[in-house]
Amino acid sequence: MEKFDFIIIGAGSAGCVLTNRIIKTGKYKVLLIEAGGKDNYPWIHIPVGYYKTMHNPKTDWCFKTEPDETMENVSIPYPRGKTLGGSSSINGLLYIRGQEQDYDLWRQLGNIGWAWKDVLPYFIKAEDQERGKDQFHGVGGPLAVSDQRIKLDILDVFMNAAEEVGIPKVNDFNKGDNFGCGYFQVTERNGLRCSTAVGYLNPIKKNKNLKIETNCYVQKINFDGNNAESVTYLKGNETFTVKAEKEILLCAGSIGSPHILQTSGVGEASKIKDLGINIVKDLKGVGKNLQDHLMFRPVYKVKNIKTLNKKINSVFGKVLIGLEYVFKRRGPMTMGASQLCGFAKSDPSRDTPNLQFHIQPISTDKLGGANLHDFHAFTPTVANIRPTSRGEISITSSDTKVNPKIKMNYLSTDEDRKVAADGIKLIRKIVMETNEFKKYEPEEFRPGSHLNDKEEIVKACSHYAQTIFHPVGTCKMGNDDSAVVSDKLKVRGLNKLRVIDASIMPNITSGNTNAPTIMIAEKGADMILNP
Repeated sequence: MEKFDFIIIGAGSAGCVLTNRIIKTGKYKVLLIEAGGKDNYPWIHIPVGYYKTMHNPKTDWCFKTEPDETMENVSIPYPRGKTLGGSSSINGLLYIRGQEQDYDLWRQLGNIGWAWKDVLPYFIKAEDQERGKDQFHGVGGPLAVSDQRIKLDILDVFMNAAEEVGIPKVNDFNKGDNFGCGYFQVTERNGLRCSTAVGYLNPIKKNKNLKIETNCYVQKINFDGNNAESVTYLKGNETFTVKAEKEILLCAGSIGSPHILQTSGVGEASKIKDLGINIVKDLKGVGKNLQDHLMFRPVYKVKNIKTLNKKINSVFGKVLIGLEYVFKRRGPMTMGASQLCGFAKSDPSRDTPNLQFHIQPISTDKLGGANLHDFHAFTPTVANIRPTSRGEISITSSDTKVNPKIKMNYLSTDEDRKVAADGIKLIRKIVMETNEFKKYEPEEFRPGSHLNDKEEIVKACSHYAQTIFHPVGTCKMGNDDSAVVSDKLKVRGLNKLRVIDASIMPNITSGNTNAPTIMIAEKGADMILNP
């Protein structure tokens, strides 16, 4: 049996970070196991290529959610990265840390060392900020963070209109207070994607102490009593078992980590014992507490101003876009999933923002694969970033090649339904009631201005709703009966096993989750190396 000091399962946003930090000590032998392939598909590295990598079985697991009774029985595609870099290789490249209060709440729940003041140094450590170093930002880290290389009039119009209704302009969303509207920063360097594979793994991938195995399915973690001892994985038709002398670090993400725990006998015993799995530890929280940001996608037609719809739809327009990218590394091909960001309150009485806007200068009937509309329009999406609904990941087989059930229950609480409808109404106010937009004669193409009742809006928007790809919480950190890991990220009641990825979040952060996941891995590496 081959032996390593550390076995890291999953070469995604967290796994690449851990691999880098552990290997750089020069002290340890590491095996990194990834179920996806190498990140050599060219569209991974061109920012707008997420349109080619999402829903592509070469780079995406192509999960689908279970039909959701809380939103008109809709089942939605659920992209997750299936390559080195994981979802950081196919995501929308948007760099948002979340709000100070998010992390202070984690600390208030009993998780020592996870308040904003505790996690900020790890955000800074990871970062190579194009704007330079200050008290909130770092330079020289593995993760490139840069300003966007595209500006369009329609985006500035929305920003001015938001200011008209009391949402101020903001230049930096990553100081802990997010209220306002401004341009996203993106994880790019010189117009190319900086995934964790690019930033963290590439510099050390040829190190003699590191072995990287791609296209390998982890079947289970093996235990000797309460000690995690080894990992069994499938490569082609061959099965291998490898031993961890120090620790096994599970970084397979909010879908993959609970999936592997359950197939390894760690989970709610009553749910997995009938699948012929030997129960190692009855932990009822595994797979529970699933949280995500549900995105409603209204569309507004405009006149007297251009969006990107017609340019992208024309052959000549595409040639111009391609040339701008090749020769200048600028323009639409450098775009993240959205360009303009906004954080606002669905109710003025709230202390902090609970809505996030992603403003896109394009529109389509369906995200991913559908043609853009043949008229000028834009999509000011809106999401409840503090959802109270909870879902669950549950296995249906002891074979990890069989996808688990992803049950979201997105709009199962009345509060979430109200916030969703209020978000649409706030967008409507910005676009339809401000002086800034009047000259552009906006028209609500979807869901339709005739819909004003909360339930009418929710039902109509459910048919066009999408995830913003932020699943978290399924191996939550804490001290209560449903907690899966401690604040040291160790699986409760077991030894030599940690979960280090977005699944450990007790509550979802108020914004995009990739930067927080990288922070979690930086902090996790520090806990391992400096106990």
